[in-house]
Formats: sequence, structure tokens, C-alpha cells
Amino acid sequence: MRTTFEITMKNVLVIGSTGQIGSELTMKIRREIPGSTVVAGYIPGAEPKGELLESGPAEIADVRDAAALADIVKRYRIDTIYNLAALLSAVAERKPLLAWDIQMNGLLNILEVARENNAAVFTPSSIGSFGPETPRVGTPQDTIQRPRSMYGVTKVATELLSDYYFHKYGVDTRSVRFPGLISNVTLPGGGTTDYAVEVYYAAVKGEEFVCPIAPGTYMDMMYMPDALKAAIDLMNADPSRLIHRNSFNIASMSFEPEQIFAKIREYIPGLRVRYEVDPVRQAIATSWPDSMDDSCARAEWDWKPVYDMDSMTRDMIDCLRKRYNNNNL
Repeated sequence: MRTTFEITMKNVLVIGSTGQIGSELTMKIRREIPGSTVVAGYIPGAEPKGELLESGPAEIADVRDAAALADIVKRYRIDTIYNLAALLSAVAERKPLLAWDIQMNGLLNILEVARENNAAVFTPSSIGSFGPETPRVGTPQDTIQRPRSMYGVTKVATELLSDYYFHKYGVDTRSVRFPGLISNVTLPGGGTTDYAVEVYYAAVKGEEFVCPIAPGTYMDMMYMPDALKAAIDLMNADPSRLIHRNSFNIASMSFEPEQIFAKIREYIPGLRVRYEVDPVRQAIATSWPDSMDDSCARAEWDWKPVYDMDSMTRDMIDCLRKRYNNNNL
């Protein structure tokens, strides 16, 4: 059981390293933790490329292959595993059995490997772990969680199973409930909050944006740099301060589509939008809270976001314009 505060991440395995979070998290740890070895775990067909491949080791790491995971952990003497393998909400609704296999059977494999090799595990939960009975505004840290999507069901089960391994076996499990994440680096793949990323691309390219979420639908959102900071800070936090582990509410901003469109139009007045509401994504979004109370994260490990809607929008547009001008968008 890792309980000494001086222990920090040194040898890290990021499973899902080529995904929206993993691609940026892997590089951030490699850059910001001197002397660290960060293994980019991936599945065939999603191989790392460019700097992600060239800047450190990479291994096939399918969460459903426990033996292969154990081999990687032992060879690289992994002390911290970031388990980012998951089907996002909309995709999970189309493939519920696969979602369960990856997110639950895969997690069980990871927790067993961690137990046998004294490794810590970060498996993110989500705003999707809440449901329509949850208080919608200022959603408490500890409250009813009865989601109606397979994605949400697996996230609640992830929190419970991770806590079980901590209390039963002393595995150092920690996680956050991510809101919708907005990134200028890697496009998301099938999430309910994806519209808040895609609209920036459309705006910078001068294209009409077709919004799948209805106006007036509030959801918590966060800029990726804050999400990465949370994932690293929590795993380096003093365990003696942690009352909660799986999983912390973290929050940054909450908005509905018309508000983010209006903010973008402050910088790109010509943004054109029309609505074609996706009933599957809308049903999921409607069941989620409008905003989460993150006071426990602030109290237990000093969580504090850096970006608000305006600073995020300025940075998103600036970064995407640079990529567009280089013909990489």
C-alpha cells in the first residue's frame, strides 16, 4: 500500500495513450516529471505516432489481456497506472457489451496487476456517473448516482470497484469525475459533450456548425490543460489528506450551447450554427447535472482550475488558427 507522501510518480504506464486525454497526458508527464519513464500503452490500430512515439517507450496494452499488462508493469517497474481505456458515452450506448468488457473486466485486470505489483491506479470517472435523480445544480460530492446510460453505469461501478480494492487490498486508487473536456490537440470520439470541441474547429475553418445538443442544455466543461493538471496533482497528493478517493468532483465552467457560441462570436463573428439534435446524446445530456460542487477536491488536495470560458476560447482559437495556417487542421 502506497502511503508515504514522499513517493511520487516515476515509472508510469498510460493505457489509452493515443486517445483524447492520453495523448496529452503522456507528453505532459514526460516533460514535467524529470527522470520519469512513461510507457505509452496502446491497442493495435491506434498506434502512437510522431513525438508521442519518438519521445519514450510504447507497448501494446489491451486492458483485456491481463498477462500482457503484468509483463509491462514488471519490465518497466511501473509504480503508477493511468487507465484511460473506455468507450465514450454515445459509442457505449451503441456497443454496451463492449463498453462493459473494456471498462469493467479491463479495470478488474488492471487492479489485480496493481495489487500484485504495488502500483497506484488512476481510472477516471465522469459527470456521466450521475443520473436524472441527482441534484442538478451544485451536484454534491456524495449524492445519489443512478445513471441511465451504459457509460454511466460503468463509471459508477468503476468508482465502487476502485474503492473496494483500496479498502480490501490497500491498492492506491484515485480518480476524478471529469466533466466534458475541450482540447485543441486531439479530437474526441463519441462523447456527449463533443460539440463543445467541434464548434471551435468549424469556427476557425469558417464552416457551418451543426449542433447535436439542444439549446438550454447546461453541462460542466473543462479545458484540457486543467484536466491534465488534475490527473497529475491528485496522484501526487498527500494520501493522509484524502477523505474521498473514487471519485472527486472537479469543475471549471458550466454552459449551454448558445453561451459558448456567443463567446466564440466575440472572436469569430461569422460563426454559423444550426441545430440537428441527436436524441441519444440529448437524452444522456439531459440526465446529467448542470454543474458539480468540487469543494471536496479543493479542500483535500488543493484543486483549482486555471481556465474560464473566455481564456479557454482565446487559447483554443489561437492554437487552431496556427494549425490551420500550417495546413494541419
